[in-house]
Amino acid sequence: MAKILDMPKLSPTMEEGQISAWHKKVGDAVAVDDLLAEVETDKATMEYRAFDKGTLLQILAPAGAVVKLGDPVAILGAAGEDVSALAAKAGAAPAVAEAKPAGEAKPAAPAAEAKPAAAAPAAAEAKPAAEEAKEPAAPPAPVVEAAAAEPAPVEAGRVKASPYVRKLAHERGLALRGVKGSGPNGRIIARDLESLTATAAAAPAAKSPAAPAAAPAPGELAAPEARPLSMMRKAIARRLTESKQNVPHFYLTIDVDADPLHALREQINADLAAGAEDGKALKISFNDLIVKASAIALRRVPECNAQFTPEAILVHKRVDISVAVAVAEGLVTPVVRDADTKSVIAIAHEVKELAGRARARKLRADEMANGTFSISNLGMYGIDAFAAVINPPEGAILAVGQVRREPVVKGDAVVPGRRLTMTLSCDHRVVDGAVGASFLKALRGLIERPMQILVG
Repeated sequence: MAKILDMPKLSPTMEEGQISAWHKKVGDAVAVDDLLAEVETDKATMEYRAFDKGTLLQILAPAGAVVKLGDPVAILGAAGEDVSALAAKAGAAPAVAEAKPAGEAKPAAPAAEAKPAAAAPAAAEAKPAAEEAKEPAAPPAPVVEAAAAEPAPVEAGRVKASPYVRKLAHERGLALRGVKGSGPNGRIIARDLESLTATAAAAPAAKSPAAPAAAPAPGELAAPEARPLSMMRKAIARRLTESKQNVPHFYLTIDVDADPLHALREQINADLAAGAEDGKALKISFNDLIVKASAIALRRVPECNAQFTPEAILVHKRVDISVAVAVAEGLVTPVVRDADTKSVIAIAHEVKELAGRARARKLRADEMANGTFSISNLGMYGIDAFAAVINPPEGAILAVGQVRREPVVKGDAVVPGRRLTMTLSCDHRVVDGAVGASFLKALRGLIERPMQILVG
C-alpha cells in the first residue's frame, strides 16, 4: 500500500531541510535503509534513508526545495499503484515543476496556475518552493501529478532548475545557462551555485535584456550583495539570539603563564616525530591540550559541568566537550565524548577527524548533540582574547586566545615569556561567580603545571 514519505527530523534542532539531491528516481526500487536523498539541515548535509521498501512512485519535493518538518517529500508504494488519492492528500507540494519560460504553451489547467497571479509568464521568478507549500490550491483545480514534481527531460538549450534555484541565482546575480548541474538528470541544485561568482558567471538576467546593469548615479549608494541565508546560518541566528536573550551571561577572564604548556607541546611533538615511520607524525595542538585540561578541571569542579532546567540544575556525570569548528557557512560544534578519560593523543586524533568531517558537512546529528561544555579557540586567527556566546543548554563556554610572546616578570627580572588569555562565559542560573572562579583556578593550575594533563 502506497504511503507518503515526510521530511524527518535529521538533527536535534532541525525545523526545515533543503533537498540537496535525490539518489533515487521515480520508478526505482527502494529497500530498507537505501539512501533516498541528501538533505541540508541547520547542522550538516544529512542522509535521508528509507524506513520501508517499495517503489518510488512520485517525488513531491525536487532537489533544491526547502521543506518543513513533517511535510511530504515523496510517495512510496507498489510498482504501478495508483497514487492519485495520496497526491490529493499531500495537497500543494513543497516545490513545483520547473517554471515555463515566456512564450511557451501552458499545460491544461495545472494546479500551480490555479491562482490568477500565477498565470503570468513572470511566475518563473515567483515564490520559492517553501512559500508555495503554504498556499493551498483552489478547490476546483486538479492535483499536480508526478510529472509536475519530476519534470520530463527538456529540450537542448533549456536550463533545468527549480524556481527556488532560479530565485537564488537571481538574488546573487548569477546566470544559470551553461552551468553543469549535479542533480538528477543534470538539474542545477542550490549547491551548484556555491562554485559560481557574479564575476565568473555570465551577465545576470535583467528585467530588460537590452539594458545592462547601470553604475550608481553620483550621490546614489551602490546596491549591496544579497546572500540568502543557508539552513545553518538560519539556525545560528535563531539559537544565538535565543541564548543572548534568555541566558544571563557573565564573564570571567584569566591570563596564565603558557611557557610550561609550550615546552610540553614541543616535547610531545618532537617525540611523536622521532617515532613516526612514514614521517607524517600527528601534531598535538595547544587546543588539544586545553581540551584535556578543561575536561580534568570539570571533573574537579563538576558544578561547572551543568545545565539549567526549570525544575532543577542537572550536574552531568559525563564530560563531553563541544569543540567549535569554523566552516564556510558558520560554526558547528562536534563533541569529544568522555574527554576526561581520553589521552591527549586520542583527543588530537578525534578532533582532527571530527573537524575534517565538519568542514565536509559529513557529521552525523548525534556527533553534534548533547555536549556538556564548549570550547571556542580563535588563537589561530591572532585573537588575544574574546567572550563567546553560550551554546544552550550547556552552562558555560571557554573562549581561548592565542599564545602570545611578551615581556613577563619572573622574580625580580623582566624576561621573554608566553601568555595565554581565556574567558569563561557562564550561565548565571547555573554557575555562580565562585564556581566559575574555582574552575578557572583549577584550569590555571593544570596549564602552568601541565604534566598533570598527561597523568590526570
